[in-house]
Amino acid sequence: MTDMTDKTIAVEVVYALPHEQRLIRMLVKPGTTAQEALVRSGIPEEYPEVKPETAKLGIFGQALGTKGLAPADLYELQPGDRVEVYRPLIADPKEARKQRAEKARKLAEQKQS
Repeated sequence: MTDMTDKTIAVEVVYALPHEQRLIRMLVKPGTTAQEALVRSGIPEEYPEVKPETAKLGIFGQALGTKGLAPADLYELQPGDRVEVYRPLIADPKEARKQRAEKARKLAEQKQS
């Protein structure tokens, strides 16, 4: 009989920058958390800005710790899960929209003059 602790599941950990994407395919033991997979992937060593304790993570576009998903340090990976490492936003999306709208309004006023 096979011991359940010998089984592994396949997962991916990805980190994307504007100019490159890093994808690590790996086998982990059942019960491995998303945060543990990030550490095991080596991404934090390769990209020092990624801190496992504070990194925002998601599974297939769903942020961990929101919408009923457990936080990254508690979410146990399922076979085929894709752990995504999210970079912090550079600008507040609402503020950026306001600035674009104001710029467009000023351009429209200049064209009318």
